[in-house]
Amino acid sequence: MVERPVTSAEVAARAGVSQSAVSRVFTPGASASKATVDKVRKAAAELGYRPNVLARAMVSGKSRIIGLVVAYLENHFYPEALEKLSNALQERGYHVLIFMAANTSDKIDDVVEEILDYQVDGIIAASVALSSQLSERCRAAGIPMVLFNRSQPGTELSYVTSNNRAGGRKVAEYLLACGHQRIGHIAGWDGASTQADREAGFVARLHEAGQDLFARAGGDFHADKAAQAARDMFDKPADQRPDAVFVANDHMGFAVMDVLRFELGLSVPGDVAVIAYDDVPIASWPAYDMTTVRQPANRMVAETVDILLAEIEGKSDGPRQVEIDGPLIIRGSTRKAEGWNE
Repeated sequence: MVERPVTSAEVAARAGVSQSAVSRVFTPGASASKATVDKVRKAAAELGYRPNVLARAMVSGKSRIIGLVVAYLENHFYPEALEKLSNALQERGYHVLIFMAANTSDKIDDVVEEILDYQVDGIIAASVALSSQLSERCRAAGIPMVLFNRSQPGTELSYVTSNNRAGGRKVAEYLLACGHQRIGHIAGWDGASTQADREAGFVARLHEAGQDLFARAGGDFHADKAAQAARDMFDKPADQRPDAVFVANDHMGFAVMDVLRFELGLSVPGDVAVIAYDDVPIASWPAYDMTTVRQPANRMVAETVDILLAEIEGKSDGPRQVEIDGPLIIRGSTRKAEGWNE
């Protein structure tokens, strides 16, 4: 026979406090004295009481759940960023439901519609772009949404990214300072704002210096596609291949370096310099020692959480669109540029 759940009234009676005091103890952000908290938690433990979060959400209209939709986790930047987002939200009394979606607008829209069925208080969309119809649907439902590591200009959505154009410019600036003349690019997914902005900044700076891209190939942010792009680009005579390459993220950059060194027998950076983007922990490992643009993940997470919770709590003055500059981290996959000063 299934036992009847313990009620908050029974906890209140055991602790010698009011039922509202029990509610305050188990409501994140509510005020209760240490003595009251100790008494209530002791009584709850003795009785085996667990607060009914869903029932409380039905009464208050707030679930204190944030839906987080992400397209893929192969890129090492995202597991780390999602952990930081989850921890930051938990510190503010919220919990996270993670939903995976293929990076196509119809699949993402289906997933976000599913998230709305869970009565979430807000949504963070990481590494995905949304249709304008879906963003309107969320707004009509009163569910705030913030894009993380994606921008969507021309909409009223808040977003937080690194300054990808500036990052791309820094890559070109450094490769030019190193004296490279045949500079290539292995791009990510062309539908991503991060890819478009990184390449735009990169190419613009090359053009300012009187150079064009020597070669370009697409890797779609996938390691296997980036590896094939590297084979196609570099399995050529020395004067027909780039002497430097900007890879649109670290995840692809590792695959590219492996192909260059272990399949094609090229020296990095002796034959070809490699720069990527993100600065995930593996980039600093001696096996890669990869020069890369650092995504300021801690600051991006803090801004995302602050923006979303301000919108949830009605303290926002409108959409905020934030781009945070990140430094170029110079390591051994590139030569040293004389007199370089970022």
